[in-house]
Amino acid sequence: MNIVRTLTLAAALAAAPAALAQVAVVDPWVRGTVAAQKSTGAFMQLRSASDVALVGASSPVAGIVEIHEMKMDGGVMRMSAVRKLGLPAGKTIDLKPGGYHVMLMALKAPLSEGDSVPISLTFEDKDGRASTIVVNAPVKALTAVPAPAHTRH
Repeated sequence: MNIVRTLTLAAALAAAPAALAQVAVVDPWVRGTVAAQKSTGAFMQLRSASDVALVGASSPVAGIVEIHEMKMDGGVMRMSAVRKLGLPAGKTIDLKPGGYHVMLMALKAPLSEGDSVPISLTFEDKDGRASTIVVNAPVKALTAVPAPAHTRH
């Protein structure tokens, strides 16, 4: 009986990395905070080999973690939580200041440049199977901005 349980567990663990390997997380980072600040954003690029959706996130440094979108509404920039963020196969999705991002709220302590923030990202495939990837995002200075996109002149 123990051999069956062991083989079942081994098969489940072997399948998990295949699901996780479908999503690449590139250049994750978190904006630093000042002493009384209770929220900040996490940014990164996500690329999936198959159609999946980012459906959740968590971090031990924050009491609340949500996927947010910023967009213009009647001439005013507004931020709101989204239930899920689709990642079409082969397309890079940028989570960046002023757009989609992971919002870390109810911070338990200030985040300083040089710190590292673990963030668990939960993805769901079209069949409803979920998998989680943990990334360690370095904290950049409060004034950090993303590198400018290359444009042709």
